[in-house]
Amino acid sequence: MSKPSTAAPSREAPSRVSEILDAAADAFNQQGYDATSLDYIGDVLGVTKGSIYYHYRSKADLFVAVYRRVMEMNIETVEPIAAQKNVPAVERLYRMAHAHSLQVMKHLSYQRVAVQGLEAQLMGRVNEEQRARLNDVIQLRDRYEKLFVRMITQAVEAGDLPQQNPRLAVKPLFGAINWTTMWYQPRPGETAEDRERIATHLASFVVGGLRQPFHPDPAG
Repeated sequence: MSKPSTAAPSREAPSRVSEILDAAADAFNQQGYDATSLDYIGDVLGVTKGSIYYHYRSKADLFVAVYRRVMEMNIETVEPIAAQKNVPAVERLYRMAHAHSLQVMKHLSYQRVAVQGLEAQLMGRVNEEQRARLNDVIQLRDRYEKLFVRMITQAVEAGDLPQQNPRLAVKPLFGAINWTTMWYQPRPGETAEDRERIATHLASFVVGGLRQPFHPDPAG
């Protein structure tokens, strides 16, 4: 009997893998990691648990795959913006924050899984093989964050942002946008223009905060 795959064989069955990941993201989002089972995801899809095992050996493998997908979607969306060399760095930073905001709203279940955090859910629950894949996905997350760190650095060097620590500054930037996963919920009749307004507000807010840092009066 052949062993089930430990990674998503996307070239073999991309539509099935996509369906599994979508259902898993929704389940992890709605029920949390501990309460979600492969049986439940199979029931949602109308397939047997064995069909999911063909692609993912365990719930931990599936959770990592969901996290990988959201990181890949974010990178594919934002990386081309970061590469717009003829655009000032501060403008690219705004566009990146805007794009990330739209990603949060467009793929809400996936982004909520990402905000849950890999380490919080899986540390101490994975074997050596799974930990290697976990580390690969953490590297993707770091790669994504570094896109924003690099853009803040370039904007500071260009004089469009005041002197600050880009590695520190990126944390509240992501914190403000990712908090959207906590309060945002699509409304009946919501349009793309509605989401555009939210993304514009969020991107303006985080970049504006980097441009005008508040310095409290030490005498106060």
